[in-house]
Amino acid sequence: MSYVSCALRAATRCHLPPPWRSPRPFSSVTGPTAKKSVPYQKTLKEEGSRSGEPSRPLPPSAEVVVVGGGSLGCQTTYHLAKQGVTSVVLLERDRLTSGTTWHTAGLLWQLRPSDVEVELLAHTRDVVSRELPAETGLHTGWVENGGLFIASNKQRLDEYKRLMSLGKVYGVESYVLTPSQTKDLYPLMNIDDLYGTLYVPKDGTMDPAGTCSTLARAATARGATIIENCPVTGIQVRADDFGVKRVYAVETAHGTIQTPCVVNCAGVWARALGQLAGVHVPLVGMHHAYVVTERIEGIQNMPNVRDHDASVYLRLQGDALSVGGYESNPIFCEEVSEKFAFGLFDLDWDVFMQHIEGAINRVPVLEKTGIKSTVCGPESFTADHKPLMGEAPEVRGFFLGCGFNSAGMMLGGGCGKELAHWIIHGRPEKDMYGYDIRRFHHSLTDNNRWIRERSHESYAKNYSVVFPHDEPLAGRNVRKDPLHEELLRQGCVFQERHGWERPGWFSPGGAAPVLDYDYYGAYGRERHRDYTYNQLLGSEYTFDFPPHHDIIKSECLTCRNALALFDMSYFGKFYLVGPEATKAANWLFTADVSKAPGSTVYTCMLNKRGGVESDLTVSRISPGEPASPLAPAFEGDGYYLAIGGAVAQHNWSHITAVLQDMKLQCKLLDCSEELGMMSIQGPLSRVVLQEVLDTDLSNEAFPFSTHKLTTVAGCTVRAMRLSFVGEMGWELHVPRTDCVKVYQAVMQAGARHGITNAGYRAIDSLSIEKGYRHWHADLRPDDTPLEAGLAFTCKLKSSIPFLGREAVEAQKAKGIFRRLVCFTTEEKVPMFGLEAVWRDGEVVGHIRRADFGFAIDKTIAYGYIRDPAGGPVSLDFVKSGSYQLERMGVTYPARAHTKSPFDPDNKRVKGFY
Repeated sequence: MSYVSCALRAATRCHLPPPWRSPRPFSSVTGPTAKKSVPYQKTLKEEGSRSGEPSRPLPPSAEVVVVGGGSLGCQTTYHLAKQGVTSVVLLERDRLTSGTTWHTAGLLWQLRPSDVEVELLAHTRDVVSRELPAETGLHTGWVENGGLFIASNKQRLDEYKRLMSLGKVYGVESYVLTPSQTKDLYPLMNIDDLYGTLYVPKDGTMDPAGTCSTLARAATARGATIIENCPVTGIQVRADDFGVKRVYAVETAHGTIQTPCVVNCAGVWARALGQLAGVHVPLVGMHHAYVVTERIEGIQNMPNVRDHDASVYLRLQGDALSVGGYESNPIFCEEVSEKFAFGLFDLDWDVFMQHIEGAINRVPVLEKTGIKSTVCGPESFTADHKPLMGEAPEVRGFFLGCGFNSAGMMLGGGCGKELAHWIIHGRPEKDMYGYDIRRFHHSLTDNNRWIRERSHESYAKNYSVVFPHDEPLAGRNVRKDPLHEELLRQGCVFQERHGWERPGWFSPGGAAPVLDYDYYGAYGRERHRDYTYNQLLGSEYTFDFPPHHDIIKSECLTCRNALALFDMSYFGKFYLVGPEATKAANWLFTADVSKAPGSTVYTCMLNKRGGVESDLTVSRISPGEPASPLAPAFEGDGYYLAIGGAVAQHNWSHITAVLQDMKLQCKLLDCSEELGMMSIQGPLSRVVLQEVLDTDLSNEAFPFSTHKLTTVAGCTVRAMRLSFVGEMGWELHVPRTDCVKVYQAVMQAGARHGITNAGYRAIDSLSIEKGYRHWHADLRPDDTPLEAGLAFTCKLKSSIPFLGREAVEAQKAKGIFRRLVCFTTEEKVPMFGLEAVWRDGEVVGHIRRADFGFAIDKTIAYGYIRDPAGGPVSLDFVKSGSYQLERMGVTYPARAHTKSPFDPDNKRVKGFY
């Protein structure tokens, strides 16, 4: 019998060949071994036929074919059947759970730094603890032993307090405990280095075999077909009459099933399955491990433990513990054999040793405890440690439910339900953008370097504190705009948004370039020394006001009092053109955009349920003669769309799907890389731009929400009078090759007027101060324009139909039962979102987005509130309450506003100061 302490000493003494010395860099080609074992009394390895024949005959056709019989495959099949799809087939190449699910630790923690994830986890917990037992009479293996999060410093406990406040919104019971209270709860724990803990009594553990076999039984009872021993060998894809690629059939070793819909739940094999259909699945395989101890006296009924600062978890396993975590040097799996079923790798103690150190420190009795078995299997990981879900942009009808970063059991119920709804209705019920494959730009999903670097960093930082202003170091400098080098020299500290480098803020300390990824010193790489960019990020690792708060303040107030230039070149820039472009525009956009050329309109795009899929500006244009990136040639009508760069792929996919479904004669053109975009904003913007623009900028000649082609420094640009910050200003849309020349001309003219560069940290502050929405923050696919205060964007007074109109009209008639409200606090306290909103002593919602408004000198927060009594949320309801915002367990008096607290009459954007 080996002991944990012996393993630690052996790992320290015996340096095994590190993974980067193998034939494939950063990788292991170790094969599976039969000597290792999972800690579960029952697996599905012994069940079913070993004849090589499928467990039941294949049907000739199905509405949906799910590939992969792990947690996500079983949950998705169950929820499809539950939502009425009886012609659903699940194909598993071996037996259920045999891939990665069978060896999972099965932990379920209810609190995460995301409102949507809290809801998803709640549904999983409900499925395994209540729904399935009620339906089948079977026990899924759910054990409710509680969860304990360990904090060794103030910042970590602050993070936990944020989770506790969010939990109050959803009724998740949790308590912040002192070290002595923690010792009373968990007597075997070392508390010498504890700052505090967060205890969640109703967290627990799931059993993979028990859960999946019960899901299979419940799904089968509802008409689903589950076929084991049936590997998929091909996906037939055919182009329709309009050239759109669609799923046609699934090929197996035992026959073909005709189907319009395939769901890729193949786990670590999902990338290979995607290749069969020509779909990029951006994930990588890694070894993920834990060890199981011998019996520990006194450990029975203890909660599961997550010691994030030690990067280790301790899962109760009857009268023993499973110990695992996330290391900085995980072993990559280049390929996992398709015949790999119920298999495990040999554990590399040299990699795993850091978890042993952390575990012994937290529970000292482990030093004298034997190791019963090791569990090291393949898992799939993604670039942002979030799953890959939704319809693939390359092929209609090919859905993803994979890349769960070792959280497939925990998130399976909630995600299975949302994925089922997505397949049936075209969109999920919740805001699943953070998991949607369309969040990644198409240039990234097959960029192996980017996927590998980002997946490594996300894995290594999985247990790190989630700070508001953190940025990745991996996968950087993939997409640079034309002003990148110019701004870098001027001290720009860049942010990364799905490949793009965009300005965050400007440091007076000079250039802070982002260097090539050093893998945090893993795999024999040398860590960067004196890395200025990383040092600037590290100094902002706080839940207080960051040290660069005053620099952001200066950028904001210069914009409010003089003028600032914002480089917004990362924006998506699309043209919708063709004979039926106006028909498409009328259907896609909530506002009436079919105006004369020269007009610009702020509008939303909705889904069928009236949820906001996007907000953007749409400009009516004339064809270019000759054609150019500023004015393409086209027949019929043309519209120019400007969309936030981080969500450009989502918008492209949404519009493309609508055009395909409606079979309209028009095209969507992407000129995002060919054009730069500068926004010059502030009371002096007209004075400065009038010096360099070859056109009259007066209110009469160039009113708000209009655009025209003009010249700057001899370069043709499209000038638009718009604002994202609540000031008079213009956007200049400029051909890429002319951007630096135009930028320098504007900065030179603005120098004597006090112009400054400003970044997106300033935009965040200025825009929330003015009450402008940010999509995927205070505006999401599960919010409607009426709830978000954007009814003015909807052409409800016209008779023009638009996507989502019926849902908006129905909501208007029924009443608004949830409303976005602006709050300010007198006390200058930083808020970042997820704070609970209290009204008259009851929790009525939570903050979605918050920042500090420097012009009004107050913290500003936006959140959706409900009436606890279930009634509509009218403006009178909003005005009549007494409010408090709870931040990290402390409440602060707040004032609710029904109009923007800054320039409520909207005079400044129109040039009236």
